[in-house]
Amino acid sequence: MNASKSLVFRAGMLAAIVLGLIVVGLKVADAMKSPASTSAQGKVTGQENLGKQDKPAATAARPALTVAVTQPTTSGWATKLSANGSIAAWQEAAVGAEVNGLRLNDVKVNVGDYVRRGQVLATFASETIQAELAQQAAQIAEAEASLTDAQANAVRARELQNSGAIPAQQISQLLTVEKTAQARLNATKAAEQSIRLRMGFTQVFAPDDGVISARMATVGAVVGAGQELFRLIRKNRLEWRAEVSSAELARVQTGQTVNITLPDGSAASGKVRIVGPVVDAQSRNALVYVDIERTPLAKAGMFAKGDFAVGSASALTVPQQAVILRDGFSYVMRVDAGNKVAQRKVQLGRRVGELVEIIDGLKADEKIVASGGAFLADGDTVRIVAQGS
Repeated sequence: MNASKSLVFRAGMLAAIVLGLIVVGLKVADAMKSPASTSAQGKVTGQENLGKQDKPAATAARPALTVAVTQPTTSGWATKLSANGSIAAWQEAAVGAEVNGLRLNDVKVNVGDYVRRGQVLATFASETIQAELAQQAAQIAEAEASLTDAQANAVRARELQNSGAIPAQQISQLLTVEKTAQARLNATKAAEQSIRLRMGFTQVFAPDDGVISARMATVGAVVGAGQELFRLIRKNRLEWRAEVSSAELARVQTGQTVNITLPDGSAASGKVRIVGPVVDAQSRNALVYVDIERTPLAKAGMFAKGDFAVGSASALTVPQQAVILRDGFSYVMRVDAGNKVAQRKVQLGRRVGELVEIIDGLKADEKIVASGGAFLADGDTVRIVAQGS
């Protein structure tokens, strides 16, 4: 039994040795291959690579976008001076009561109404004044009767003055009574005139054409003389009071055109009426008074900004659509040779309509992408077509 096991062990060892020799022989055979064949194979491979290098390069890049190009234009633009200020009434008229202690009977207008000069705005109860007027008429009649009697006595005294029938002192008294009666009649007539004048004050009239801007009158109220009842914007005329710094004040002249931007974004036009003669010691600003052309959108009390047309200067402009914003900066896409685009950073200035001024970064003879530049990257190739195609 042990002999058989030993025989199996020896056979296994022999098989392992034979297998190892076969593997070593294969490796030696590989190492001993002909160098010439290896060199020839390398030569063939090199020729194949050389052939590949001699082939033409890849085709040219396709256009990234079809665009129209434009060039900057030079035009004369107005030079502007910007300022802020408030809109106010050109002049306001305060309409008050001219009688004392009367009851307000009727108010005929309200805020916003346009009135004409001499139009009745309100009326007071006139019964008390009418009674005074009747009483004064009676006093006038009495004074006239007294004057008639005094005149008759004075006539007789003058006729008897030289006869000695009446003492001189009595004659003098009769003549004095006549003068006193005449003065009393004149006084009562003057009082009647004053009452009639007060009667006229029971109606409140508009002092000028304009718009009622405030109403303090209340029906039934008993007001005193001088109490304000209405406030009137004369001629419905407004002005813009612009605050201009002392450094810029010399550029503003009477008659200059002003474009005013109202709070809602709408525009109003005006003209400089007068430049204020005083500069405020605290703000160092002066008021410039600008007459505003009549528009229903402008209201007294509004805060508005405006631009004074103080001159003109040439400006290099491009369409607004040609300018793109990236990372907080403004760019245009310049078209170079080969229809390649180059991103160019520019500095913008004023805007008028659809045009924007280029202050720096672009020359007048350079071509740029008119629109669609936001879809291009620096170095892209484009296909150019005529504008409007």
